[in-house]
Amino acid sequence: MGDKANAHPGAAGRATAADHPASVRNVVLVGHSGSGKTTLVEALALTAGAVNRAGRVEDGGTVSDYDEIEHRQQRSVQLSLVPVEWDGIKVNLLDTPGYADFVGELRAGLRAADAALFVVSASDGVDGSTRMVWEECAAVGMPRAIVVTHLEAARADYEEMTRICAEAFGGDDPDAVLPLYLPLHGPQGPDGHAPVTGLTGLLSQKLFDYSSGERKEAEPDDDQLPEIEEARNRLIEGIIAESEDETLMDRYLGGEQVDVKTLIDDLERAVARGTFFPVLAAAPAADGARHGLGTVEVLELVTRGFPTPLEREAPRVTTVDGKPRELKLCDPDGPLVAEVVKTASDPYVGRVSMVRVFSGTLRPDETVHVSGHGLADRGHEDHDVDERIGALSAPFGKQQRTLTHCIAGDLACVAKLSRAETGDTLSAKDDPLLMEPWQMPDPLLPLAIQAHSKADEDKLSQGLSRLVAEDPTMRLEQNQATHQVVLWALGEAHADVALERLRSRYGVQVDVVPHKVSLRETFASRSAGRGRHVKQSGGHGQYAICEIEVEPLPGGSGIEFVDKVVGGAVPRQFIPSVEKGVRAQAAKGVAAGYPLVDVRVTLLDGKAHSVDSSDAAFQTAGALALREAAADVKIHLLEPVAEVSVLVGDDYVGAVMSDLSGRRGRVLGTEQTSGGRTLIKAEVPEIEVGRYAVDLRSLSHGTARFSRSYARHEPMPPQIAERIREEARDAS
Repeated sequence: MGDKANAHPGAAGRATAADHPASVRNVVLVGHSGSGKTTLVEALALTAGAVNRAGRVEDGGTVSDYDEIEHRQQRSVQLSLVPVEWDGIKVNLLDTPGYADFVGELRAGLRAADAALFVVSASDGVDGSTRMVWEECAAVGMPRAIVVTHLEAARADYEEMTRICAEAFGGDDPDAVLPLYLPLHGPQGPDGHAPVTGLTGLLSQKLFDYSSGERKEAEPDDDQLPEIEEARNRLIEGIIAESEDETLMDRYLGGEQVDVKTLIDDLERAVARGTFFPVLAAAPAADGARHGLGTVEVLELVTRGFPTPLEREAPRVTTVDGKPRELKLCDPDGPLVAEVVKTASDPYVGRVSMVRVFSGTLRPDETVHVSGHGLADRGHEDHDVDERIGALSAPFGKQQRTLTHCIAGDLACVAKLSRAETGDTLSAKDDPLLMEPWQMPDPLLPLAIQAHSKADEDKLSQGLSRLVAEDPTMRLEQNQATHQVVLWALGEAHADVALERLRSRYGVQVDVVPHKVSLRETFASRSAGRGRHVKQSGGHGQYAICEIEVEPLPGGSGIEFVDKVVGGAVPRQFIPSVEKGVRAQAAKGVAAGYPLVDVRVTLLDGKAHSVDSSDAAFQTAGALALREAAADVKIHLLEPVAEVSVLVGDDYVGAVMSDLSGRRGRVLGTEQTSGGRTLIKAEVPEIEVGRYAVDLRSLSHGTARFSRSYARHEPMPPQIAERIREEARDAS
């Protein structure tokens, strides 16, 4: 940050319990998949002394999480925590997945953090999804910095990448996004590529050489200073523009030399306020080296420029019955308010909850109140229970280091919270409180599943409930209309991980089956039917005759039954029987096996027998009458129509609208929004949007979002309806 000499960590990476919020920094790493976030975390941990020179955690684990799925897929699929210590400050590094399917893990990381490091690849640039996350952070004023990685790539161009970052993240003020360092290049190799061997500090005008594997400070040669003058002057002007001293710019433009300490102090304050966003560079250490390039500089920025938890406004807190509750900001002595930001299953200790404490102090073996997060619509059980927590610990690769306590502002892992789910609030049992939940993305990709065997069926319910307890971005649906178990996910990779966890963690093998939408049937026009159920086969006979008329009703009317029998042709006690038979047949369908809706059935006449008529006979007659009426008229198949809202960059509006039209969609209108985006509203048959979450991401390069809600059922086009009927006939 201030280009100071090597700092020495207080306890070689020991993640001890913090004693004051001012000595904690919570930092989330954000970036697209493959940008190098996890590699950067490992490099920072190595520099801070948390891992040995082979890049392994001292106790033998790895910095990465214990989830074997990540090792198989070679990418992060969940939020992980790596605490390190630097210059007496505990830094909680929150590594997030870069793939869009795991945005729920990213949102949890943003909730737990007070600042963000945006990791971008020097060879790949800045993608649309990273820009969108930047805007999310900007909306809440989260301080941010950018770290450029992959400097060793042949196509890497640090100077060009700093320009791209200023354009992508600077908005109306590109001078708020500027580099603090410029790379030092070594001799060109045979391929003409000159490797980056160190950094030049623009403020201090000192060189930091990493070529030996250790960070060595040196003075630049006189001929090197003019090379950095333009970048240095621009940086100084950018810092002064954010200074709280309004006279500083005039003095600087008047020729006054501003001392480096003043500039660094102003820089740190601007970073902490979230008004200036420095660009740094980093690379992992070579084999046998202690320091990765730029890692000391990143740790200095984090510990000196990023805000403490005391500077963050806490989320809104209420009592469990909704009454607002004012809390002193991040007070270790205040009432306990903590939040479960991640739930995972450890193969050795069971469920482990990653918790951010916002108020009070969490201690092992105490009883806390667990308040549910109100996600019952996603298959989560709402709850307000007391639970005794187990040990507190800090993750250290595959190891868990025991903590004596966790104060407000810090993060810890809690064992044995059997009922707590991601998003739940922990508070004192005699003072239960509830935190306002963070925004969860809606899962919009349906996955219909069924147990592979009888043994799997017995374990399926418990496995699914544990799965959604860990991941609130999933929704579990027991669809009563289609009789399917549907797991809603954010995308294909998200769904694949869910199925793999079901199999490997919970021992449940499932089969994926085609997802069904809730089709219905209705009469296209008026029709009549006669139901005759007469049987005389010895013993008690059966006798019931009824005549009905069926006419269509407006959508949403359901089934209406009207009695117009005169003269007692159908005895009064059997009229409800006819209605029951009609409704039972309507539920089974009359053409392709889908429920019949939106008709009025009028009972006009009938006949009964004094001995052989019965409730069962008239139920059967009612059903037969409805089937006969359906045989003489056209039956419409009704399909559900969704109202879809798509927020997409202006560059992709034409492609998205064309795609919606190809899905039989009707565009209702468009609306220009901020940030060069357009909101498209359309109505699309639900059968056409089953995979829209995947297709839209591909169409918009991951930059579009959409929401959907049920609008109504309406007649399906005849050619599609006929295909559905043929499939129903083949299945029967």
